[in-house]
Amino acid sequence: MRIRGFAPSTPCWVELTTSHPDDAAGFYAGLFGWQVEGDRFVLGGRAVAGIRRAQPGESQGWLTYLAAPELEETTQAVTRAYGRQITRVEERQGARTAIVSDSSGAVFGLWQAAGFGGAQLRGEPGTMEWSDLLTSDISAATAFYGGVFGWTLTDEFGSREWLSEAHDSVAGLIAGRYDVRWQPSFQVAETTETIDRCAGLGGRVVAGPVEMGLGSYVEMVDPQGSPFAVTSPVERKVELNVAYNDIIGMELTYGG
Repeated sequence: MRIRGFAPSTPCWVELTTSHPDDAAGFYAGLFGWQVEGDRFVLGGRAVAGIRRAQPGESQGWLTYLAAPELEETTQAVTRAYGRQITRVEERQGARTAIVSDSSGAVFGLWQAAGFGGAQLRGEPGTMEWSDLLTSDISAATAFYGGVFGWTLTDEFGSREWLSEAHDSVAGLIAGRYDVRWQPSFQVAETTETIDRCAGLGGRVVAGPVEMGLGSYVEMVDPQGSPFAVTSPVERKVELNVAYNDIIGMELTYGG
């Protein structure tokens, strides 16, 4: 499905920073069918993620960006909530960006669109499906993201999810993790096949597959050591029962 824009404070783009961009391009081409055009991974001619060469001493891995129409205001809100601004505002092709961290040290990016809003495809294999905050301190995360973005935390379908001020699901939270960070998930048609393909390309599985929410979830590491996840829909049969009750009349119950 083609995407033309993102609501404020929602994950809009993910970018891989790596010291071996050619090797990374080969791995993700084999895994997801991506091609590289400039600083972007594309699928069917549409941008789905970013890629850039790491500078000496720069951290490597996947970075999740949140849409920030008012970039300077958002960076100030981050620091007021005991987060940190890591980089100055950068003028990029189609956007202005800054890299920040939350109060526990989880790093993420802020993306102010200036002609390029972020991922151009969603909802199909090979596209960004979701981003999760991995943390060991739920209270600190709730205070930070609530204060900066107005998010609330809830349990939906057996997993924790962040809700926007409009009560839309925007991201997830995985608790009890020592490696505090944001982790992107990419949609695949079937996780078992993707596990085999990942191993054949030199990557490895670190967790899963497990059912999480309404999908099958697997955490992986690419050959350069960058962690990410994949998820595929899980089909569940739902049984609808209709009964008549003298008190409330017709009653519908679900099973499956």
